[in-house]
Amino acid sequence: MPMYQPSSRRESDMKLDSQVLDLETAVKDGILGGGCGVISTGFVSDKLDLKIMIEELESTDVPTVFICPISLEPMEDPVTLCTGQTYERSNILKWFSLGHYTCPTTMQELWDYSVTPNKTLQQLIYGWFSQKYLAMKKRSEDVQGRVKEILENLKTVKGQARIQALKELRQVVQAHGTAKKIVVENGGVGLISSLLGPFTTHAVGSEVIGVLVSLSLDLNSKSDLLQPAKISLMVDILNEGSFETKINCTRLIGMLMEVNDFASESVASLSLLVGLLRLVKDKKHPNGVLAGLTLLKTICSHASVRNSFVNVGAVPQLVELVPGLNNECLELVLYILELLSSIPEGRLALKDCPNTIPNVVKLLMKASETCTQLALSILWTICKFAPEECASLAVDEGLAAKLLLVIQSGYNPVLKQRSTELLKLCSLNYTATIFISKCKLTRTIQ
Repeated sequence: MPMYQPSSRRESDMKLDSQVLDLETAVKDGILGGGCGVISTGFVSDKLDLKIMIEELESTDVPTVFICPISLEPMEDPVTLCTGQTYERSNILKWFSLGHYTCPTTMQELWDYSVTPNKTLQQLIYGWFSQKYLAMKKRSEDVQGRVKEILENLKTVKGQARIQALKELRQVVQAHGTAKKIVVENGGVGLISSLLGPFTTHAVGSEVIGVLVSLSLDLNSKSDLLQPAKISLMVDILNEGSFETKINCTRLIGMLMEVNDFASESVASLSLLVGLLRLVKDKKHPNGVLAGLTLLKTICSHASVRNSFVNVGAVPQLVELVPGLNNECLELVLYILELLSSIPEGRLALKDCPNTIPNVVKLLMKASETCTQLALSILWTICKFAPEECASLAVDEGLAAKLLLVIQSGYNPVLKQRSTELLKLCSLNYTATIFISKCKLTRTIQ
């Protein structure tokens, strides 16, 4: 059970715990947050449940004085000890049941084991949460009404008015979690999806996609959006839209590809692949790199698409990305390259790219174990594909020494075995003496 640190509490908070305060003093001191005047709680006393309010306002920044020092959670039934410290009743009673007869905060021995209900503090807690809860409900009702109004307007408005309505809906949906549920429950997904088609302008399409990507789409909605005309519009907008729109298109297409009977050919056009390559090459926007690589990984998991991806020049462009990526993006790139190495065209492209071996060798034992595993798989594939050319180049780039480090590491046995096999493959073109000198190994490692 977490313990509250006394040193982190304000002196005013400690003072409130140790004495009974009246409502006027609490408001004056700003305990209810913002000193907004007298709070009336009588009108909600029979309607609102404190436990429910605390749960629904979980993310709210609660005043320290309302927090139990034992559980670090808001108190519902505060009681005060003889030391003047206040705790949630159930927490302090559990403390006593464990054989502790001290004050948890001050660690003073208790001379009186009775607990006194702190009704004034309980009233303050209830008033504060009631005020926040009712304000939240009011905002929720306002959002609900506005969302329904926008959906109704979208059935009739056209042109610039439609764009403005969609833009407002996108902003509301992104700002309020409840708005997403309201859109779905009121048939908004079908209505908004119907606005995508062969004659939809990019301005309307961008806003529609911005709304849809924020919603939870069911199977029927996804199937509807997979219509060729709608996918074609998404791809066009991906290639020509703003950076935010490009990311939204990428994420929405990724959501659609989660359909079980998804046909990769219906989405993975050359235009889409080229657009995603442009997105991941824009290093100024890390979010775009991650989103683009995530979708490319999903697309390349379909074997029928890999040849097309190689043909648009993906391999050298992805290899060039490797040195500047973080671990998360690096794993995605290596995973894609490993998939492409499973076809002859991919292996040839990896072999012919001058930076493949230098960039990939550097990753061994440098990033995560997953990166090392993927890098090792790629190197094994191309060295086996062209041993005389690639194995020699890999040794010159320091591969042998890296492989020995992997073999001596705490990596899994399969990875070590693959390293041993690759080391043997690289040594076939050399005598033992020359190979050792090429590896630049110390006498101890020899």
